[in-house]
Amino acid sequence: MELNVLVLPGDGIGAEVTAQAVRVLNRVADKYKHTLNLTEGLLGGVAIHKTGQPLPEETERLALAADATLMGAVGLPEFDNAPPDKRPEKGLLGIRKALGVFANLRPVRAHPSLLDSSPLKNHLVQGTDMIIVRELTGGIYYGTPRGISGDGLETRAVNTMTYTRAEIERVTRMAFHLARGRRRKVTSVDKSNVLENSQLWRKVVVETAVEFPDIELDHILVDNCAMQLILNPRRFDIVLTENMFGDILSDEGAVLAGSIGMLPSASIGGRRASGAWTGLYEPVHGSAPDIAGQNKANPLGAIGSVAAMLEYSFGLKEEAAEVNRAVEAVLESGRVTADLKPTGTPATTSQTGEAVCEAIV
Repeated sequence: MELNVLVLPGDGIGAEVTAQAVRVLNRVADKYKHTLNLTEGLLGGVAIHKTGQPLPEETERLALAADATLMGAVGLPEFDNAPPDKRPEKGLLGIRKALGVFANLRPVRAHPSLLDSSPLKNHLVQGTDMIIVRELTGGIYYGTPRGISGDGLETRAVNTMTYTRAEIERVTRMAFHLARGRRRKVTSVDKSNVLENSQLWRKVVVETAVEFPDIELDHILVDNCAMQLILNPRRFDIVLTENMFGDILSDEGAVLAGSIGMLPSASIGGRRASGAWTGLYEPVHGSAPDIAGQNKANPLGAIGSVAAMLEYSFGLKEEAAEVNRAVEAVLESGRVTADLKPTGTPATTSQTGEAVCEAIV
């Protein structure tokens, strides 16, 4: 099979972990005799430095032409006080919009070999295995009006949370389809006791669920969900949520996985003519500029994102499973980075990537 992949290394540790993910992707392509065509582009702070824009037109063109896009993190402290349209994160929002991806899938699994890495007690974390399905195109991150106006005591900031029925329906169907391949349970997260936006969310989810009578549906308020993720994470299978709630809750999942460096993600949208999903794949963690260039970042979230790419954008489930098995083997071997609290000397970023490649035999 021909795999046309755009690589956007991004900022900070993004380039380091993405390099290891590409290394693993090359190993898989070699083993299974696929033709891998890689192109590279600019996104985020590095793009601002070189072109003045967080999402250059050339990067958008390359993304639209590729079968899938593999990303590193974006963001640098030097842009913290820049205007919104000149911040690295604007490029991330822009490429999501350009590709039309509307559902962010964030698997959260407690690996047996990492139970001691979580600050929570083992009996709470053990057995955790969920996917957080976060809507990506609506909500407060994209709603208008928005902005800051006035001055002095009259300075006012406005953001608008908005959703349409169509936006809610399509991400709900995605969640229910995923549930059919798992434990057949969807938990929808909202704040319907306070927000009209969430009242529409719950109404549409309930009405759409009628199409999936084989799937159990329950609802939970976002504040209670945040608590239950810590107290009883095994209760969740598919967690369906709007944009901002999903952003917050999925990062909480790092506590369950042992490190935010473990968490991959897949942002997927419409199907291509081949039947594969349009996809944007990236680890959940940020650019961590404080450790950039030190070869100590955990690349397993980025490598897990490659497994997601193989499954969702190329339909290569055997290859995806091979990557996940290799990651599990490396975790059990203890050849991992310092954030996973190894008993011996921590592995470097490149050593961990090498170990995953060696486990793909």
